[in-house]
Order: sequence, then structure tokens, then C-alpha cells
Amino acid sequence: MRRLLGATAVLGILATTLLTGCGSSDESPAGKTTLRLGYFPNLTHASAIVGVEKGLFAEKLGANVELKTSTFNAGPAAVEALFSDAVDAVYIGPNPTVNAFAKSKGEAIRVISGSASGGVAFVVKPGITDPAQLKGKKIATPQLGNTQDVALRFWLKEHGLTATKEGGGDVNVVPQENSVTVDAFNNNAIDGAWVPEPFASRLVAAGGKVLVDERDLWPDKRFVITNLVVRADFLKKHRDVVKNLIAGQVAANEFVNAHPEDAQKAVSEGIGKLTGKPLDPKQIAAAWKTLEFTNDPIASSLVSGADHATAVGLLDKTELKGLYDLSLLNEVLKANGKPSVKS
Repeated sequence: MRRLLGATAVLGILATTLLTGCGSSDESPAGKTTLRLGYFPNLTHASAIVGVEKGLFAEKLGANVELKTSTFNAGPAAVEALFSDAVDAVYIGPNPTVNAFAKSKGEAIRVISGSASGGVAFVVKPGITDPAQLKGKKIATPQLGNTQDVALRFWLKEHGLTATKEGGGDVNVVPQENSVTVDAFNNNAIDGAWVPEPFASRLVAAGGKVLVDERDLWPDKRFVITNLVVRADFLKKHRDVVKNLIAGQVAANEFVNAHPEDAQKAVSEGIGKLTGKPLDPKQIAAAWKTLEFTNDPIASSLVSGADHATAVGLLDKTELKGLYDLSLLNEVLKANGKPSVKS
């Protein structure tokens, strides 16, 4: 397995350690169980943000569980936090999920729920209308080996364009923090970016145009963009806590789907607290239309994403048997009168 992580991942680990403390114990000083949950300040993580902002996780976890949260820019850094015992559960995309499972030989993590589909676009300068025009251009992704990075590299490969991990080839792929991508685009330091919302909409507002809506690349326009992952040892020791976390996830998606305007406001405020930049209501409303919030992990798309990562040289061929444990999710769904999901 190739190591995909660099300085950004290390910074992510340090940031998480500062937020969650240095101890690895899952017991708080008061004797309560501590659950350390990670997520990203993205619209694709709206379920997590709503769950935190509306107190849905805290409500479902109950008084005997202390919830601690931390945030990341992209999946590889979040995976390193899982491996370093800095978080217990995290919302991440499919490619870092597969990478974590593969690196640990199937031991470290389990996918316990879906969260969202869609909400990703390839936005470029207005003059770019054809893949061939990308030769010699600089295109940003959130992090080397993250879900959008793999999606871009595979799409380029399908269109006969090369892009090396070192930034060479026909197209210079530049992994960078989402928070600096819009400024880089405005300053002509990059020619486009394959990014999740709200950053895709911010690039469009900055004068870019959507060259690829990633939904158009998948059957029925559905693909997993965010799923909920837990450390396998935490799941084994605290199945009751994990089940209640999943109940919070299901409640969050119920809220998001039943009250979209309130959910958008909560997400905007939540991202504002984390980044210092609340979202433009018009941008968030437009981006919302590209997202589906679902507890179904859409496992078939994760398998395809793993194949794409292998095709572009970012992942060795991996056996994914045992990655999913949806038993607790299906218990929660059954209790809520909802149909079960399959891996």
C-alpha cells in the first residue's frame, strides 16, 4: 500500500490532538464514556453538522456519554486521526475509507452508516470547455488520495490525460486546503478544482463554470460522498454507544430532509463557527439541490471508487469483505419504521 499522506495530514493530526486531548482513553474523568467524533466543514457533511448544531447526537447519546468533536479538511488526515486513536468515529468519503481498511488489513475500521450522496463538481475557468484544454493547467483537489483527488485523476485518465502524484504529467494536480482554493482561483494560481460543496458553488460565484457535475458520472446520479466510520475496537467495546450515535445520524438526516431551510441555516452557522465564514444563503440553497442525504452507504459506488483509485496508482487492489457493519443501522431504521439497507 502506498503512503498517501503528507504535511497536511500531519497538521490534521496535531489539530485533532489539540481539540480532543492527548489521552487515548474512552472514559472521561467523570466516569462517562467519551465519544470523539470527527467531520468536515462541508455541505457534504451536513448530517454531522446538523447533528452537532441541533443537539441531536447529544440527545441520542444520553447523559452518560460525553461527545467531543473535531474537524478536518479531507479524509486522509481524518484516517490518520483514527489510526492514532485521536477520534473514535468520523464522517469521511469512500476512498479514504477504503485506504484505511486496506492499510489496517481490514482490522481498524467499519462503515456503520451512509450519510450523503452528490454535492461535488469540477469547476474551471470559463474558457475551458473541453478536456483537451486542460493540458498544462493547474487543478486543485482537497488532498492527495482523498475522494475528489481520485475522482479527478480517474476522469483525466479516461480522457487520455496524465497526472502524477508529484504534480507532473499533462495536468498539474495541486492538492491544497479547500479554504485557500477560492483565493487561488481568483488569483489565477489554479485553473480549476474538483471539490465538494460549498467550495464548488464559491468557485462558480467567483466566475468559474461547472465542467463536470460528478453525479453525471454515476448510475442513477447516486454515489456515496460521505459515510460514517467507527474504529472497530470502539465498536466492539461500546456497541450501545455506537447504536445511539447512529440514531443521532438517522435523526439528523430526518431533520435535514424534513426541514431543509432550517437545516441550511444550521449548516451555515456551523460552518461559520468553524471557519469564520458563514455561507451565502443563496449559494447554500443552490448547492443543496445537488445533494441527497441518505443513510444508505451506496456500497456499490465505494467499490467502484476503490477500483478507480487502483487504476490511477493510488491504491493496491484491495479485498473489502468485512468493511461494512450495518447491523446497528438496520436496528435503528427498523425501530423508526424505515426499510433496511444493504452493503
